[in-house]
Amino acid sequence: MTTVAASWLPLSPGERSVAIEVLVHGPLSRSELARRLDLSAGSLTRLTKPLIESGLLVEVPEAGAPAEGRQGRPSQPLDVVAESRSFLGFKVTEDMVYGVATTLRSEIVARLDRPLTTHDPQKVADLLAGMARELAAGLPTLAGIGIGVGGLVQDRAVVGESPFLLWRDVPLAELVRRRTGLPVVVDNDVAALVEAESWFGAGRGLERFVVLTIGAGIGYGLVLGGRRVPCAEEDRGFGRHWILNPNGPLTPFGERGSAVSLLTIPSIRYQIQAATGREVTYGEVLALAAAGDPMASRVIDEAARALGALVAHISNFAMPQKILLAGEGVGLMDVAGNTVVETLRAHRHPLAAPVDLEVKVSDFHDWARGAAVLAIQVLVLGAVEG
Repeated sequence: MTTVAASWLPLSPGERSVAIEVLVHGPLSRSELARRLDLSAGSLTRLTKPLIESGLLVEVPEAGAPAEGRQGRPSQPLDVVAESRSFLGFKVTEDMVYGVATTLRSEIVARLDRPLTTHDPQKVADLLAGMARELAAGLPTLAGIGIGVGGLVQDRAVVGESPFLLWRDVPLAELVRRRTGLPVVVDNDVAALVEAESWFGAGRGLERFVVLTIGAGIGYGLVLGGRRVPCAEEDRGFGRHWILNPNGPLTPFGERGSAVSLLTIPSIRYQIQAATGREVTYGEVLALAAAGDPMASRVIDEAARALGALVAHISNFAMPQKILLAGEGVGLMDVAGNTVVETLRAHRHPLAAPVDLEVKVSDFHDWARGAAVLAIQVLVLGAVEG
């Protein structure tokens, strides 16, 4: 595999600011860039020159301008060539690896999934390297790999603890780097998703933004001042002790009436099984509730009220401009969205501004894309060198 040109790393703080602004919001004219970053024309010229020389930024024709018009370089907007480099992202679950290849702007151009039949770290690294080779076939130069894992990740390189994979202190980034020769960054999967949505998705351009995920667990990410706020609990079972209803259900997965016990897919399935003695999928629970089944309706209604209360609490304290609700459990909104909204309003001040709640029906490829954004950030920010 061919690695990215070394001249792209490292960037000075000023160069990074320019590169990120163009990458996330471009193409941008020099005057607009200077205004956004509060820079003089001279300072902007000094910062953009090495970025253009290295190939990270290019000058593009101004939209709507004729080819012979607009003479002179300073009038030409700056942009990145999104297709000039490819990035790989992987989401590792207990029994599957989901992979994507993306452009420099995180557009997915290829997907590849493989079953995970062993948790041996060396063999998992072998699988990731093999998938990287398959994804790379026919794509432009690969610049880096990002990997998202559920659990505690240290220094964006070592999986300190993963309950799903039964790992402790696994140097996953180094294992994959040795096999591919590419820069590799590893992080908690929710953190990766938050970064992707903040840079290229629902949170782009927002100062205060929240991602809330419901699925096998509860995930939470907070962006303040345009940057994700690290949180120790984001990789250690967020919501397990956030009590939403002290009289709520007791499950094996969280404290009584906690966000985890009320909202997660395993907890909802457990409640139905405990009451009926029958195993059902999450989709079947939602379908039963939609059809008016009393037991399923009660469990889903309780979950919807819990979600409404949780979103209200987050809104009241974090005061985000937007909350993105994602994850494999968001089908709850299709069946009981009205209950969620009604409960949300009931837990907010009557004069409070409406909560901008965006629901994203996502799959594991979105999580893999989030991991690819980690690799994009490494390239632009120079946070990790391969």
